[in-house]
Amino acid sequence: MWGWLGIGLFLLMFLMIGSGSRKVVTSVFAGAGDWIEKYAPLSYAILAVIVVVPIVAAIVVMKWPPPPEPEDPLARYKQEDVMED
Repeated sequence: MWGWLGIGLFLLMFLMIGSGSRKVVTSVFAGAGDWIEKYAPLSYAILAVIVVVPIVAAIVVMKWPPPPEPEDPLARYKQEDVMED
């Protein structure tokens, strides 16, 4: 997860260098508040899903039981002496 955040911040840093792309990014961020206010019930539900789904996914991944250890196929031959012929 931290890798994606680093990639996003790195991309955002390079987008903010140019004046044209800086204007686009700032207008998108400024318009986000207006969009949230304009479509209030739907936008809050969308924001809740965006925040809750990754948290639930992380909890499921952390609580998931570990896979069983694979069985050693040569374990049954351990007790036999192969040089005894």
